[in-house]
Amino acid sequence: MLTQLSINNYALINKLSIDFSSGLSIITGETGAGKSILLGALGLVLGNRADLSSLKDISQKCIVEAKVAISNYKLEDFFNEVDLDYEPETIIRREILPSGKSRAFVNDTPVTLSVLNQLRTKLIDVHSQHQTMQLSDNNFQFSILDALAKNQARIASYKRGFFQLNKLKRELSKLEATQLEANQQYDYNLHLYKELEEAKVKIDEQTILEERLDKLNNIEDIRNNLSEALELTINEEIGIRTLLNTLENRLTKISSFSKEYQEISERVTSIKIEIDDIITELENANESVEFNPNEVEKINDRLQLLYNLQKKHAVNSNKDLLTVFEELSEKVGVVESAEEVINKKQEEIDAVLEKLDKVAGLIMKARTTSIPKLIRELHALLTDLGMENARFSIKIKPTNNYFSNGKDELELLFSANKGGNFGELKKVASGGELSRIMLSVKKVLSENTQLPTIIFDEIDTGVSGEVSNKIAAIMQKMSNNMQVIAITHLPQIAAKGSSHYKVYKKEINGVTTTNLKQLTSEERIVEIAEMLSGKNISDSALTHAKQLLN
Repeated sequence: MLTQLSINNYALINKLSIDFSSGLSIITGETGAGKSILLGALGLVLGNRADLSSLKDISQKCIVEAKVAISNYKLEDFFNEVDLDYEPETIIRREILPSGKSRAFVNDTPVTLSVLNQLRTKLIDVHSQHQTMQLSDNNFQFSILDALAKNQARIASYKRGFFQLNKLKRELSKLEATQLEANQQYDYNLHLYKELEEAKVKIDEQTILEERLDKLNNIEDIRNNLSEALELTINEEIGIRTLLNTLENRLTKISSFSKEYQEISERVTSIKIEIDDIITELENANESVEFNPNEVEKINDRLQLLYNLQKKHAVNSNKDLLTVFEELSEKVGVVESAEEVINKKQEEIDAVLEKLDKVAGLIMKARTTSIPKLIRELHALLTDLGMENARFSIKIKPTNNYFSNGKDELELLFSANKGGNFGELKKVASGGELSRIMLSVKKVLSENTQLPTIIFDEIDTGVSGEVSNKIAAIMQKMSNNMQVIAITHLPQIAAKGSSHYKVYKKEINGVTTTNLKQLTSEERIVEIAEMLSGKNISDSALTHAKQLLN
């Protein structure tokens, strides 16, 4: 519930701080005193848009702060979802800077207006004659019926399934779209896949072939150089092997004279052995040098195939070609296995639909059972409120469609006059009738679900006498289960409040300001007497005021 509202530099308010209590709180004041300013400030702290016109002094920032006791609202999960610190007494603050920039905080954590608007629906419900049009909203009508039907748990279960159903349907649509696209490309992709499969591409193949082709294309140069190399090594007079033999003999003769000579001799012997191996390899290489035109043609054909494939797929290497091959394999495989995947996804959807149908059936049954009770309670309340001929026709129609709260369509029709035809609320009910219907609906809801603080903004407009007493009694009963704040011009309603606040204007140094104060017992008598008889309070008005309060 709202425990405190502080306002600084807003509209006609300089500085104001007021505490609120549980039960029924009444706010009264002359027309134009600033009751709408209070609601505007409260709307600002709960997420309404604002601009510089909100500032009383445009050189100073505007601050509106609300303290709300939320321990009974079970909002821990919501606070976790929006990453806010949960406090049993939560402080919401809104600031409008002279620059026009707006800032909002919940428990000193900056938040967006979107978060504030989500939070406001869970904390404070403001109702005026304008808000009574909500009665014609189908979702709101369902919420009334579901409150009596105790459908909260069933609808929560249904919504989880509904979310899962939509998720699975999106996944199925994506699979089907992918399959359609893949089908359109299937033949071409299959052709490309088969072409690469038949090519049997290997990662290092191109490098090896290019080296081999380079060797074959330079075969004469290779043969000549190999022959000259052999001549340099095996010539009997000046060949390297001959010279090394001579060098080895010379050093062998002196190796016994010194360890140094011996090491040099051994190194030469080692070199001679290596040269002998090289000569053997040169002889083998020279003998194996052959030019094979068929091999050249074969290599050229293979390389050209690889080059063409790389160009076709816009890649630069065999490694990239193999990546393309894998991708084509996957695309072809998707088409060939798509039917199985889609069938499996459809089976998941069918399983969720079966569960949803079962829960939706339970929801509908509870709704149907609760309709007579809702009609009886609304008829009884409206009869007390001077609408004894009011009648409701509420029908539930099952459909094959899946809505966010079940599979039903709801038809709620109303007739205000005996013998009158039923019609839509917004077409057949007057503003005053809608106000009384909304009050009755909120009374029913307050007894069947946990409602946030509710503020009635002159919802009693257009009624008087005994009806106003009945409205006051209904509000008082509602306040047993929740915090109710009523802005009213009717003394019968004002007298029922457990707390009474007055909005008034005051002129200081030629500047008009709006103030709000909580009235004492004596001040309440005077205020209600003034509401009864005007500024010139009579003795009878004071007596009547005391009687109303007692």
